[in-house]
Amino acid sequence: MNRPYVIGIAGGSGSGKTFFLNCFLNHFKDHEITLISQDDYYKPMEVQPLDENGWINFDLPVCIEESQLLTDLKTLLGGGSVTKKEYTFNVAEEQAKLLTLKSAPIIIVEGLFVFHYKEIASLFDMRIFLDAEEEITLNRRIKRDTAERGYTRDMIMYQWENHVLPAYKNYLLPYKDTADKIITNNSHVADDIIAVSNELSKQLREKVLQLD
Repeated sequence: MNRPYVIGIAGGSGSGKTFFLNCFLNHFKDHEITLISQDDYYKPMEVQPLDENGWINFDLPVCIEESQLLTDLKTLLGGGSVTKKEYTFNVAEEQAKLLTLKSAPIIIVEGLFVFHYKEIASLFDMRIFLDAEEEITLNRRIKRDTAERGYTRDMIMYQWENHVLPAYKNYLLPYKDTADKIITNNSHVADDIIAVSNELSKQLREKVLQLD
């Protein structure tokens, strides 16, 4: 078995990573592709760092079990499989769903800091950066966090100004120019992202899976 082809996908909050991934993964069968998400490697809440006002700051590289993510990625690269708990906001760890990740010809590693972790980033064969204008990403985050997390606008703006934007500027933006492909997602038209995912999936099916 040849070494899997590894794609790293990063982008700030509200850049559209989830929608792009859903479109992209839809082009492949389960045995052809595996997704490993940085979010599933968050450390327990009780050890997460607090800011000066006592808020947990989830937007720092130290919030993630980087070494375990690297270990699991290497296991998948070696043809093995990994079982771990899925991270879901506001769901107790004992209630989290168990995920079984199996090696596949294409492995995607996605998350805020996947380009920042040097050992992990060194394993990528392709880097994709999702980019969007600040005002658009903020509006998307407000919509998500009010609907899914019950946050007030004040809570969202506090996190945005004190956690999200500093993280983007320090741990994502410096790696934008290292990406092989930058996908700009300022549009609210789903067809734009669908078209990009169609084109990229076709290229990879021909290059990696050798399928037309």
